[in-house]
Amino acid sequence: MTKTALVTGATSGIGKATAQILAKNNYKIILCGRREDRLIALEKELSEFTEVHTLSFDVRDKKAVFESINSIPEAFSTIDVLINNAGNAHGLDPIQNGDLDDWDAMIDINVKGLLYVSKAIIPQMIERKSGHIINIGSIAGKEVYPNGNVYCASKHAVDALNQAMRMDLNPYRIRVGAIHPGAVETEFSEVRFKGDTDRAANVYKGFEPLHPEDIADIIHFVVSRPYHVNIADLMVLPTAQAAATILKRDI
Repeated sequence: MTKTALVTGATSGIGKATAQILAKNNYKIILCGRREDRLIALEKELSEFTEVHTLSFDVRDKKAVFESINSIPEAFSTIDVLINNAGNAHGLDPIQNGDLDDWDAMIDINVKGLLYVSKAIIPQMIERKSGHIINIGSIAGKEVYPNGNVYCASKHAVDALNQAMRMDLNPYRIRVGAIHPGAVETEFSEVRFKGDTDRAANVYKGFEPLHPEDIADIIHFVVSRPYHVNIADLMVLPTAQAAATILKRDI
């Protein structure tokens, strides 16, 4: 039977790559994102492989999250896999210089957005006693680094929520796991540095970072295990990275 996967943050990076690999492996896909033009383009691309539905909303908007998910048509309404991928970093300043709007954005997207989407989908998984939730964390959820403060706190929250979800949903046979990437070359750093492409490029200078497809391949492996297998917590680093701030750069 064909399964359905809902992917948040599906218009770029890890989310887009995950939607692509799942579509090519016989999953029906619900693409969620804020950028409607990108959703339309990705829907067209993936429709060659599978059935696709798009939802355009911001995970920070509680009302929009529930309205959008409640609007899913019958053909896509049984969500077998939820990929909580939407997330961002904003700024890299010491806490005393932090921007309050940046703090709000990271907490609203990385923590509250994950909770809103999960809350909208978990009831049907409980009813069926079946489902799989993948929370995309970060190495920043496992260790803290200078100037990472609120971003690290938000990803530590994802790590804690992943563990709590797994415990709370255990009676309902719902699989819950997290994948915590290290340095992945996506739009992440460009967003963090507010469009400063030179500064963003320097983050990945002198070593080969992970690519979105690397994480997507792992996500596909995780969700395709036999149902008695739950990969609960997984950290993935590029070979050049030993910790958040330890990188072997060939420069």
